[in-house]
Amino acid sequence: MTYLEMMIYNKIKKLANKYMNNLHKSIDKRIEEMKSDNKDHYLIYEVLGVSDQEGDLIDLYQNKGRFLYKYAGSFLEEATIICFKSAYPTAKKCRIENTLGSRPKTFEIDCLFDKKAHEIKWRDATTDGDHITKEHTRIQVISKKGYTPIRVMFFYPNREQAKKIQDTLKTLYLGVGGQYYYGDDAWDYVYKQTGINLLKILEKIANERKNNIKTL
Repeated sequence: MTYLEMMIYNKIKKLANKYMNNLHKSIDKRIEEMKSDNKDHYLIYEVLGVSDQEGDLIDLYQNKGRFLYKYAGSFLEEATIICFKSAYPTAKKCRIENTLGSRPKTFEIDCLFDKKAHEIKWRDATTDGDHITKEHTRIQVISKKGYTPIRVMFFYPNREQAKKIQDTLKTLYLGVGGQYYYGDDAWDYVYKQTGINLLKILEKIANERKNNIKTL
């Protein structure tokens, strides 16, 4: 690694440690809270042929999954911004006024630099049509502001309906002169913009954790 790469690696490793610790603390707290949860709804589980034991596991991992997805998305967004800031020190998160409607009042830009407004997603499995409407308005507002809307999504969804939503979003981005990157193209985009191989850094951190992974 070059000096810059090592510096970014150390920053992202520190960030990963913080998110890992916070994730485990949040899950431990929720597990403790669940011990006193009301389980009257298990009646419906039983009606549908699901045992109390399996119901416990389903509720447990549903809660764990919510925390994991939330922390995973926030971590990867912040790690990506670290890379962008290394090449563009003025890069920032900001909000802009919704000039095409009253709700919401503002839209957030995950990372703005050189008039490039980035939406950073670790993955997006939504199948909600309302998501398309809101995103369409958001990128139109960004475009009218004089910025180029750019969507960077690292992991593509598996379900067909979610894929169709992403295809529609890509068409919307390209329709206003924006850019849309996912999968390998997303990792490559970050590398080309910053000279930092984010994927390689994350793989290195993951490999270092393999022998010391704590069960959630």
